[in-house]
Amino acid sequence: MIKADLYYKNNLKKIIDDGSLDKNPRPKYKDGTPAHSKFITQVFEEYDISKGEFPITTLRNTAIKTGIKEIFWIYQKQSNSLDDAMEMGINWWNDWNIGDGTIGHRYGYTIKKYDMVNKTLKNLQEDPFSRRHIINMYQEEDMMGTKGLYPCAYETIWSVRESNGTMFLDLTLNQRSNDYVMAGYINKIQYVALQMMFASHLGYSVGKFCHFVQNLHVYDRHFTAVSELIKKDCINIQPTIEIKSKKSFYDFDLDDFIITGVSNITKIQSPLEIAI
Repeated sequence: MIKADLYYKNNLKKIIDDGSLDKNPRPKYKDGTPAHSKFITQVFEEYDISKGEFPITTLRNTAIKTGIKEIFWIYQKQSNSLDDAMEMGINWWNDWNIGDGTIGHRYGYTIKKYDMVNKTLKNLQEDPFSRRHIINMYQEEDMMGTKGLYPCAYETIWSVRESNGTMFLDLTLNQRSNDYVMAGYINKIQYVALQMMFASHLGYSVGKFCHFVQNLHVYDRHFTAVSELIKKDCINIQPTIEIKSKKSFYDFDLDDFIITGVSNITKIQSPLEIAI
């Protein structure tokens, strides 16, 4: 069993068997019913991309291409506009429209306001072994400025290390909250794509990807899906993602990514509802 599938099954079992039930939840389903969840805390996953470990589960299909498009929207285009998102083929943010066609002062807005990408790339190039390479979108001024969902995948921490003459770029993604059935593996692989884009721009090799989630949860209307996923057989293959050629960060587009090993991964049969 590949690492991603092992993590997925084990964490889902922990949530169902040992998780805590929330109280007075903020999210609601589209029919207005409170979206209760069961959750575990302080969950950590580690993958060594340089050794062929990728956070792509074979237990269900993952919207990898749309996830990468979202990375382009946030980090390349640096936009919070839903018109921009929809033009790029990203529709899952529509329910978080604050009424002005945006998601508020969030994500791409914050990246652009503080010039986070350019500053981080510059620092990683000029002072690679610094311990201060951090992009943090959990900015109080922005969150108080407008309505909008607080950033979930809010922080990346970058490190460079040299091993046997090779410079590796490692990435840790910190996430305050994660809907494990709907978005868990989208978030992981899209940030591996971001890591690849940064590494290419800098001339480094891709190293380790780690993911820390403070609140890993499953919504109550997804419990049947969880049961299906736990019982489902894994495919004995390691799906991968790679880039065709080295490019600068802002030159990447979706055609630059090669995704393999996913053709036989099937959808789950259980219905899924979005909690807003």
